[in-house]
Amino acid sequence: MKWEGVDEKLAKMVSEANLDHASERRRIREMFKDIQLSIDHCLFKAQYSGVKTEEFYRVNSRGLEIFSRRWFPDSLPMKALVCFCHGYGDTCTFFIEGIAKKLASSGYGVFAMDYPGFGLSEGLHGYIPSFDNLVDDVVEHYTKIKENPEYQGLPSFLFGQSMGGAVALKVHFKQPNAWDGAVLVAPMCKMAEDVVPSWPVQQILICMAKILPKGKLVPQKDLAEMAFKDVKKREQTSYNVIAYKDKPRLRTALEMLRTTQELENQLQEVSLPLLILHGEADIVTDPSVSKALYEKANSKDKKLCLYKDAYHSLLEGEPDEMIFQILDDIISWLDEHCIKAGASRSIPP
Repeated sequence: MKWEGVDEKLAKMVSEANLDHASERRRIREMFKDIQLSIDHCLFKAQYSGVKTEEFYRVNSRGLEIFSRRWFPDSLPMKALVCFCHGYGDTCTFFIEGIAKKLASSGYGVFAMDYPGFGLSEGLHGYIPSFDNLVDDVVEHYTKIKENPEYQGLPSFLFGQSMGGAVALKVHFKQPNAWDGAVLVAPMCKMAEDVVPSWPVQQILICMAKILPKGKLVPQKDLAEMAFKDVKKREQTSYNVIAYKDKPRLRTALEMLRTTQELENQLQEVSLPLLILHGEADIVTDPSVSKALYEKANSKDKKLCLYKDAYHSLLEGEPDEMIFQILDDIISWLDEHCIKAGASRSIPP
């Protein structure tokens, strides 16, 4: 892999690193984080004043050390909490930096975590033995944050991208009255046909997963090529050096497929305020299912934004003006729903 501005010795060290274990991922990230922040991408180049960032580790109830971050306005009162659920090929240490700073500069406290096995959190890299356990970890983590007396009375929103959209919906099902709304960006309610293995291959993989659940054997096309419209931005995904980029592990692929099949049959159970955003040219997650979610969700307050000719990575891989338009659409929706949430809290029971 060739990275602009990276000397050969460091590039070789990063390329040859075994990222299966969190300790090595943390070492590599420490060496590469300043390089990441200096790349020529609009999310990193945008300047926002008055935003503070913190990161920390916390051991959860399953004994796993979870890495998390928060961005918050330094001088403005915090309007609400936005709890971020990242996608399968993502972490909370790369593109989210620009997304979170944009939201924080508008008055939001943004919280993000790496799932077990992803980014800097403990666990075998890219391995999801149970999607339900992963969701439980997210529920536990964000519930503890929301219980902080500093945030009492503030509205709280879920923000899920791609696989994180599936995580956010699962969190909602476990906590149907705990959230004031959800922003879902290209949610993984169903994977597009181009991504899902054929039925015969699925049956073979199911059998193999019983013997080699951690095996990296699932055939996969280049997701960055499918997800990023802008070629330069697509190439910049390689700078997220701790993101999982190998073939999906057998158990992980089957858990994701099972989860999307479940969600496709549960759309009518969604009841919280929703903002759904999807690119019409997305060939990773199926935009028709976002339309179905909008139509079937039991939510009285829901909005669907479809972006013509846009790919899967709406907030990272589109032209600069499109990225900032979508971020403005999200902030406008959050502002409106902060007011609604505040009004509902002021009404006596």
